[in-house]
Amino acid sequence: MADSSQRCAKCGGVMKQGFVLDNNYGYGARGVSHWGAGAPEKSFWTGTKVSWRSIIPIGTFRCDSCGYLESYARDEFAAR
Repeated sequence: MADSSQRCAKCGGVMKQGFVLDNNYGYGARGVSHWGAGAPEKSFWTGTKVSWRSIIPIGTFRCDSCGYLESYARDEFAAR
């Protein structure tokens, strides 16, 4: 996915890798959005129950020409 020659599906422009930023207002922290397996379940304390072993960070590519966004949930987007 990190191939610098990736082209936009809409206009053929150059796609650049990035990410969608999540702001955690209660703690003032910032993080990367994640994809979670299955349907969301409510949690009294956190809003949504999460199994940390089943989430994958979301990498997003943006077209320099038209701004089109294309997102992928892949293990290679995990911070190391």
